[in-house]
Amino acid sequence: MSNATAPASMVFRFGALVLALLLLAACGKSTVVRSPSASGTATAASQPRPGESVLVKRGDTLYSLARAQGMSVTDLARWNGLQPPYTIYPGQRLRLGPADGKTATAASTRPAAGAATAPPRPATPAPVPASSGFAWRWPAQGVLLGTYVAGDNTRQGIDIGGSSGQPVTAAADGVVVYSGAGLVGYGELIIVKHNEQWLSAYGHNRKRLVNEGQNVKTGEQIAEMGRTGTARDMLHFEIRHNGKPVDPLLYLPKR
Repeated sequence: MSNATAPASMVFRFGALVLALLLLAACGKSTVVRSPSASGTATAASQPRPGESVLVKRGDTLYSLARAQGMSVTDLARWNGLQPPYTIYPGQRLRLGPADGKTATAASTRPAAGAATAPPRPATPAPVPASSGFAWRWPAQGVLLGTYVAGDNTRQGIDIGGSSGQPVTAAADGVVVYSGAGLVGYGELIIVKHNEQWLSAYGHNRKRLVNEGQNVKTGEQIAEMGRTGTARDMLHFEIRHNGKPVDPLLYLPKR
Protein backbone atom coordinates (compact mmCIF):
# COMPACT_ATOMS: atom_id res chain seq x y z
CA MET A 1 0.00 0.00 0.00
CA SER A 2 2.91 2.29 0.49
CA ASN A 3 3.53 4.61 -2.44
CA ALA A 4 7.18 5.00 -1.63
CA THR A 5 8.35 1.79 -0.01
CA ALA A 6 5.90 -1.12 -0.16
CA PRO A 7 6.25 -3.75 -2.94
CA ALA A 8 3.91 -3.17 -5.86
CA SER A 9 2.24 -6.54 -5.35
CA MET A 10 1.16 -5.50 -1.86
CA VAL A 11 -0.18 -2.18 -3.07
CA PHE A 12 -2.10 -3.86 -5.88
CA ARG A 13 -4.04 -5.97 -3.40
CA PHE A 14 -5.24 -2.88 -1.60
CA GLY A 15 -5.91 -1.19 -4.93
CA ALA A 16 -8.40 -3.91 -5.65
CA LEU A 17 -10.65 -2.63 -2.85
CA VAL A 18 -12.25 -1.06 -5.62
CA LEU A 19 -15.17 -0.26 -4.93
CA ALA A 20 -13.17 -1.63 -2.46
CA LEU A 21 -13.62 0.14 0.33
CA LEU A 22 -16.93 0.62 -1.04
CA LEU A 23 -20.12 1.15 0.45
CA LEU A 24 -19.53 -0.56 3.79
CA ALA A 25 -22.14 -1.17 6.48
CA ALA A 26 -22.36 1.65 8.98
CA CYS A 27 -21.98 -0.63 11.98
CA GLY A 28 -21.29 -4.18 13.06
CA LYS A 29 -18.35 -6.46 12.50
CA SER A 30 -16.79 -6.78 9.07
CA THR A 31 -14.23 -9.16 7.62
CA VAL A 32 -12.10 -8.74 4.53
CA VAL A 33 -13.15 -11.30 1.94
CA ARG A 34 -10.82 -12.29 -0.87
CA SER A 35 -12.58 -13.62 -3.95
CA PRO A 36 -11.04 -16.29 -6.17
CA SER A 37 -9.95 -15.40 -9.66
CA ALA A 38 -12.39 -15.44 -12.53
CA SER A 39 -10.87 -18.62 -13.95
CA GLY A 40 -14.05 -20.42 -12.93
CA THR A 41 -17.11 -18.47 -13.98
CA ALA A 42 -20.51 -19.28 -12.55
CA THR A 43 -22.37 -19.29 -15.82
CA ALA A 44 -21.57 -18.95 -19.51
CA ALA A 45 -24.11 -16.21 -20.23
CA SER A 46 -25.14 -13.57 -17.73
CA GLN A 47 -28.66 -12.20 -17.37
CA PRO A 48 -28.01 -8.63 -16.16
CA ARG A 49 -30.61 -6.86 -14.04
CA PRO A 50 -29.95 -3.11 -14.39
CA GLY A 51 -30.91 -1.10 -11.35
CA GLU A 52 -30.67 -4.09 -9.00
CA SER A 53 -27.84 -4.79 -6.56
CA VAL A 54 -26.73 -7.31 -3.95
CA LEU A 55 -25.23 -6.66 -0.52
CA VAL A 56 -21.99 -8.49 0.29
CA LYS A 57 -22.26 -10.52 3.52
CA ARG A 58 -19.62 -12.15 5.68
CA GLY A 59 -18.18 -15.17 3.88
CA ASP A 60 -19.33 -14.11 0.39
CA THR A 61 -16.92 -14.16 -2.54
CA LEU A 62 -17.38 -12.70 -6.00
CA TYR A 63 -17.60 -16.27 -7.33
CA SER A 64 -20.33 -17.33 -4.88
CA LEU A 65 -22.36 -14.18 -5.54
CA ALA A 66 -22.05 -14.57 -9.31
CA ARG A 67 -23.21 -18.19 -9.08
CA ALA A 68 -26.15 -17.29 -6.82
CA GLN A 69 -27.26 -14.50 -9.17
CA GLY A 70 -26.86 -16.60 -12.35
CA MET A 71 -24.04 -14.44 -13.70
CA SER A 72 -20.44 -14.85 -14.73
CA VAL A 73 -17.68 -13.64 -12.43
CA THR A 74 -16.16 -11.57 -15.22
CA ASP A 75 -19.44 -9.73 -15.94
CA LEU A 76 -20.12 -9.06 -12.26
CA ALA A 77 -16.57 -7.77 -11.79
CA ARG A 78 -16.78 -5.58 -14.93
CA TRP A 79 -20.10 -3.99 -13.95
CA ASN A 80 -18.61 -3.01 -10.58
CA GLY A 81 -15.21 -1.85 -11.80
CA LEU A 82 -13.37 -4.65 -9.96
CA GLN A 83 -9.92 -5.80 -10.99
CA PRO A 84 -8.09 -9.01 -9.99
CA PRO A 85 -7.80 -10.28 -7.30
CA TYR A 86 -11.46 -9.14 -6.92
CA THR A 87 -11.37 -8.12 -3.25
CA ILE A 88 -14.84 -7.47 -1.82
CA TYR A 89 -16.02 -6.52 1.67
CA PRO A 90 -19.03 -7.19 3.88
CA GLY A 91 -21.42 -4.27 3.52
CA GLN A 92 -20.32 -3.52 -0.06
CA ARG A 93 -23.18 -3.27 -2.56
CA LEU A 94 -22.54 -4.74 -6.03
CA ARG A 95 -24.52 -3.81 -9.16
CA LEU A 96 -26.19 -6.69 -11.00
CA GLY A 97 -26.02 -4.94 -14.37
CA PRO A 98 -24.18 -2.23 -16.27
CA ALA A 99 -24.25 1.23 -14.72
CA ASP A 100 -25.64 2.70 -17.96
CA GLY A 101 -28.57 0.26 -17.96
CA LYS A 102 -27.54 -1.54 -21.14
CA THR A 103 -28.12 -5.27 -20.95
CA ALA A 104 -25.71 -6.47 -23.60
CA THR A 105 -22.96 -8.74 -22.30
CA ALA A 106 -19.47 -9.13 -23.62
CA ALA A 107 -20.48 -12.25 -25.54
CA SER A 108 -23.54 -10.69 -27.17
CA THR A 109 -21.68 -7.57 -28.27
CA ARG A 110 -18.80 -9.41 -29.88
CA PRO A 111 -18.67 -8.48 -33.62
CA ALA A 112 -19.25 -11.19 -36.20
CA ALA A 113 -16.24 -12.71 -37.92
CA GLY A 114 -14.97 -10.44 -40.67
CA ALA A 115 -17.06 -7.48 -39.54
CA ALA A 116 -15.38 -4.11 -39.52
CA THR A 117 -14.68 -2.73 -36.07
CA ALA A 118 -14.16 0.87 -35.10
CA PRO A 119 -10.85 1.75 -33.47
CA PRO A 120 -11.07 1.89 -29.68
CA ARG A 121 -11.72 5.30 -28.23
CA PRO A 122 -9.07 6.69 -25.91
CA ALA A 123 -10.00 6.44 -22.25
CA THR A 124 -11.23 9.67 -20.74
CA PRO A 125 -10.03 10.66 -17.27
CA ALA A 126 -12.48 10.14 -14.46
CA PRO A 127 -14.13 13.38 -13.33
CA VAL A 128 -13.19 14.82 -9.97
CA PRO A 129 -15.84 13.75 -7.44
CA ALA A 130 -18.19 16.37 -6.12
CA SER A 131 -17.42 18.03 -2.83
CA SER A 132 -17.69 15.62 0.07
CA GLY A 133 -19.12 18.25 2.38
CA PHE A 134 -16.56 17.35 5.06
CA ALA A 135 -13.86 19.53 6.57
CA TRP A 136 -11.11 16.93 6.16
CA ARG A 137 -8.13 17.07 8.52
CA TRP A 138 -4.64 15.66 8.07
CA PRO A 139 -4.50 12.25 9.82
CA ALA A 140 -0.87 12.64 10.90
CA GLN A 141 1.98 15.12 10.97
CA GLY A 142 5.12 14.40 8.98
CA VAL A 143 6.88 14.58 5.65
CA LEU A 144 4.97 13.62 2.50
CA LEU A 145 6.74 10.54 1.14
CA GLY A 146 4.43 9.54 -1.70
CA THR A 147 1.50 11.03 -3.58
CA TYR A 148 -1.59 9.79 -5.40
CA VAL A 149 -1.39 9.04 -9.13
CA ALA A 150 -4.67 8.48 -11.02
CA GLY A 151 -4.86 5.08 -12.67
CA ASP A 152 -1.78 3.74 -10.87
CA ASN A 153 -2.76 0.79 -8.67
CA THR A 154 0.42 1.23 -6.63
CA ARG A 155 -0.29 4.88 -5.77
CA GLN A 156 -3.90 5.16 -4.64
CA GLY A 157 -3.24 7.38 -1.64
CA ILE A 158 -0.51 9.31 0.13
CA ASP A 159 2.28 8.24 2.48
CA ILE A 160 3.16 10.38 5.49
CA GLY A 161 6.49 9.70 7.19
CA GLY A 162 6.82 10.08 10.95
CA SER A 163 7.99 8.30 14.08
CA SER A 164 6.88 5.16 15.86
CA GLY A 165 3.95 5.75 18.21
CA GLN A 166 3.03 9.11 16.70
CA PRO A 167 -0.73 9.81 16.83
CA VAL A 168 -2.88 8.84 13.83
CA THR A 169 -6.22 10.65 13.91
CA ALA A 170 -9.55 10.40 12.10
CA ALA A 171 -9.64 12.69 9.06
CA ALA A 172 -13.41 13.26 9.47
CA ASP A 173 -16.33 12.09 11.60
CA GLY A 174 -17.44 8.54 10.90
CA VAL A 175 -17.80 4.96 12.08
CA VAL A 176 -15.04 2.33 12.10
CA VAL A 177 -16.02 -0.45 9.70
CA TYR A 178 -12.73 -2.34 9.70
CA SER A 179 -9.98 -2.64 12.31
CA GLY A 180 -7.55 -5.47 11.80
CA ALA A 181 -4.58 -6.92 9.96
CA GLY A 182 -6.41 -9.21 7.53
CA LEU A 183 -5.19 -7.56 4.35
CA VAL A 184 -1.75 -9.06 3.81
CA GLY A 185 1.01 -6.52 3.25
CA TYR A 186 -0.69 -3.54 4.86
CA GLY A 187 -0.16 -4.22 8.52
CA GLU A 188 -2.59 -2.88 11.09
CA LEU A 189 -5.35 -1.25 9.04
CA ILE A 190 -8.33 0.93 9.99
CA ILE A 191 -11.18 1.90 7.65
CA VAL A 192 -13.62 4.66 8.61
CA LYS A 193 -16.94 5.13 6.81
CA HIS A 194 -18.09 8.76 6.73
CA ASN A 195 -21.37 8.29 4.83
CA GLU A 196 -22.75 6.11 2.02
CA GLN A 197 -20.27 7.53 -0.50
CA TRP A 198 -17.09 8.40 1.41
CA LEU A 199 -14.58 6.50 3.48
CA SER A 200 -10.94 6.75 4.51
CA ALA A 201 -8.24 4.16 5.20
CA TYR A 202 -5.22 4.25 7.52
CA GLY A 203 -2.50 1.62 7.13
CA HIS A 204 0.83 0.41 8.61
CA ASN A 205 -0.13 1.35 12.19
CA ARG A 206 1.85 0.12 15.18
CA LYS A 207 -1.27 -0.16 17.29
CA ARG A 208 -4.99 0.20 16.61
CA LEU A 209 -6.96 2.09 19.27
CA VAL A 210 -10.53 1.71 17.95
CA ASN A 211 -12.88 -1.20 17.31
CA GLU A 212 -15.33 -1.94 14.52
CA GLY A 213 -18.65 -0.21 15.01
CA GLN A 214 -17.12 2.59 17.06
CA ASN A 215 -17.99 6.19 16.21
CA VAL A 216 -15.04 8.56 15.87
CA LYS A 217 -14.75 12.33 15.63
CA THR A 218 -12.51 14.46 13.43
CA GLY A 219 -9.09 14.69 15.04
CA GLU A 220 -9.70 11.83 17.49
CA GLN A 221 -6.72 9.49 17.82
CA ILE A 222 -7.49 6.10 16.32
CA ALA A 223 -4.03 4.51 16.07
CA GLU A 224 -0.31 4.84 16.66
CA MET A 225 1.97 5.21 13.65
CA GLY A 226 4.21 2.26 12.89
CA ARG A 227 5.84 0.22 10.17
CA THR A 228 3.73 -2.95 9.96
CA GLY A 229 3.93 -3.91 6.30
CA THR A 230 6.49 -1.27 5.32
CA ALA A 231 10.18 -0.49 5.76
CA ARG A 232 9.86 2.67 7.85
CA ASP A 233 7.51 4.38 10.25
CA MET A 234 4.76 5.94 8.15
CA LEU A 235 1.03 6.20 7.55
CA HIS A 236 -0.59 5.24 4.26
CA PHE A 237 -3.80 7.26 3.90
CA GLU A 238 -6.56 6.99 1.31
CA ILE A 239 -9.86 8.74 0.64
CA ARG A 240 -12.39 6.86 -1.46
CA HIS A 241 -15.60 8.03 -3.13
CA ASN A 242 -18.06 5.25 -3.96
CA GLY A 243 -15.21 2.80 -3.49
CA LYS A 244 -12.85 4.49 -5.93
CA PRO A 245 -9.67 6.25 -4.78
CA VAL A 246 -9.36 10.01 -5.12
CA ASP A 247 -6.40 12.28 -4.51
CA PRO A 248 -6.36 13.08 -0.77
CA LEU A 249 -4.43 16.27 -1.45
CA LEU A 250 -7.51 17.68 -3.21
CA TYR A 251 -9.46 17.43 0.06
CA LEU A 252 -6.94 17.91 2.85
CA PRO A 253 -6.13 21.51 3.87
CA LYS A 254 -3.04 23.07 2.35
CA ARG A 255 0.03 23.13 4.50
